Amino acid sequence: MPYRIAVDTGGTFSDVVIVDEEGQLSLSKAPTTPERIFSGISEALAQGAAERGLSLEELLETSELFTYGTTASTNAIITGRIARTAFLTTEGFADTLVLREGGKLRPFDFRAAYPPPYVPRRLTFEVRERVTSEGTVLVPLDVEGARETLRGLRDRGIEAIAVSLLWSIVEPRHEDVLGELIEEELPGVPYTLSHRLNPIIREYRRASSAAIDASLKPLMQRHLDEMDADLRAGGFSGELLVVTSFGGVLGVADVSRRPIYSVNSGPAVAPVAGKVYADADRNVIVCDMGGTSFDVSVIRDGYIKFTRETWLGEKFVGHITGLSSVDVKSIGAGGGSIAWIDSGGLLRVGPDSAGAVPGPVCYGRGGTEPTVTDAALVLGFIDPAYFLGGRIKLDLESAREAIRSRVAQPLGIDVMRAAYSILAVADEHMVTAIRDITVNEGLDPRESLVVAGGGAGGLTIARIAEELGCRRVLVPRTAGALSACGGLLSDVVAEFSVSRRADTDRFDQELVNDGLAELERQMDEFLDRLQAPDDARGKEFFVEARYPYQVWELEVALPKSRFEGDEDVRDLEEAFHVVHERVFAVKEPGQRLECLYWKGRATARLPKPLRPRLAPDGASPPEPKATREASFGPGGTAEVSAYLGETLAADQRIDGPAIVEEPTTTVVVHPGWSLTVTETGDYLLEKENDEG
Repeated sequence: MPYRIAVDTGGTFSDVVIVDEEGQLSLSKAPTTPERIFSGISEALAQGAAERGLSLEELLETSELFTYGTTASTNAIITGRIARTAFLTTEGFADTLVLREGGKLRPFDFRAAYPPPYVPRRLTFEVRERVTSEGTVLVPLDVEGARETLRGLRDRGIEAIAVSLLWSIVEPRHEDVLGELIEEELPGVPYTLSHRLNPIIREYRRASSAAIDASLKPLMQRHLDEMDADLRAGGFSGELLVVTSFGGVLGVADVSRRPIYSVNSGPAVAPVAGKVYADADRNVIVCDMGGTSFDVSVIRDGYIKFTRETWLGEKFVGHITGLSSVDVKSIGAGGGSIAWIDSGGLLRVGPDSAGAVPGPVCYGRGGTEPTVTDAALVLGFIDPAYFLGGRIKLDLESAREAIRSRVAQPLGIDVMRAAYSILAVADEHMVTAIRDITVNEGLDPRESLVVAGGGAGGLTIARIAEELGCRRVLVPRTAGALSACGGLLSDVVAEFSVSRRADTDRFDQELVNDGLAELERQMDEFLDRLQAPDDARGKEFFVEARYPYQVWELEVALPKSRFEGDEDVRDLEEAFHVVHERVFAVKEPGQRLECLYWKGRATARLPKPLRPRLAPDGASPPEPKATREASFGPGGTAEVSAYLGETLAADQRIDGPAIVEEPTTTVVVHPGWSLTVTETGDYLLEKENDEG
């Protein structure tokens, strides 16, 4: 029986999902092993194989597809472990990466040091050339000068090169020649040409994406080659796909050529799973709380939200990918987030995490700083004997002592109140993150379904939803590996873009249709290379447009692949007005649009695993496995029933307070909430009516 496997490697755990032809799905987790990623993955794979009576080798030999989600590229950028990269740009524009786009979140705070550029200024080199915005060569490329510059890079230990010349998106010949010179003078050194990677007008974003992509090539090519070799050595002979920030997957060769596609890729497929689990719901908030981070994304009117505002680090002072990707808000708030007291005596939680090594104090691996997981354990939410299905026994007394000495004593409160406060502070961080991506974007959380995933996702999601005014939360039975499930449910997706400036009051239909035809050619070429069947192909077109004098654009889907007349232009304007009003609560009917970027998204649809249905047993009350003391507030503890998820049937209902335990996650039904098991085995939490 052929299997399909999906893996998501997080900062704390590596999640593995295995599914067979009948849709029978199993989850397993193991601590992430940064020194050799496959070591942690193989441990989780072996667990999943054993559940099916197989050895690890037998599982790999009978698997036809392996989907891999990795944080290697994101972690490399955060830690600065990227390749030594040179940046080549047009003479006079050496400060593109230094100046960024301006802007400052705290404009009157003059204490912060000016942030360093992604590529150090000393490794930035100017090339004599100049092309106008119309594509006319104003200054020819100084080929010999460029050769001398490249020869000088040998002695500087350069491992990768990014090239971004002014207006190369209009006339790319100079960048192409530089690519040829790099191959001649520095054979084997990877490089990125900006016009091939991200052909957009804004030079900083184009330069930033080229620099990030080039800096990741040596690392990610080694990493993916290593992963592929480890899998093949284990007996795997199927297809290896890598999760991307587009909310889909690509082949290893494609991601090796464009490793920037893997940046922030793990959280990007969580909404893919959320969309499937939410089924008919049009507006969905997808939350994924793992050990290191809390990621939130939205599905609006049935569509996953995308953005070009993906910053690595703080906005304006971090580094932007410049590419369209799934819009994910990530903060340092997870099960491993460390609780600490600042110099002013205030309780803080995160962003630092205990990670997989040493992990929370209760893991017994040398951790000394109390975490969110330690607090949940002390409050009685987690069974210390059933963590990861009983594979890890948690040390309750060590967790309690860490919270007492590090939080309770400094604040002058008891341990239970300190543990509750840790969760309350962490919850507030998550509520703020959700509001940033919903309320600030014109989406009312009260009208949305919340899908909660991640190993820690079910602990306090009811409290978070209550704070937002949401009355329904869906916790999938596979919540502990939401992103891995997203990888399993994803399609092969690639995006292509062209810059064609067009105003709707004097719309250049020929120019725009030429750009759309080029996008369609690239998409067809991509799908042909994949040998995708006709009935599995999808092509979508979008434009990024704005009202005159606005700074940023909004993305609007195009109903057609070509413009056939004025009526199509008017339809585009009306669609933009609707999007603008939804986001900003205002619109300008009759106003012209400035259309800058045209985008095509090609999809090769992959077979999806079936979702088995549970037999209903709503008439029979569920039997708890045990009762234990748990605290849901500063007022003391209460005795609650704990249930094993595997014993519950469809339609069964549990009123809070209660706890449902799965091997990879725990669902806490807070007071005032109820839980109903759906026909697919998921858990629907609903806020009880507060009236009379």
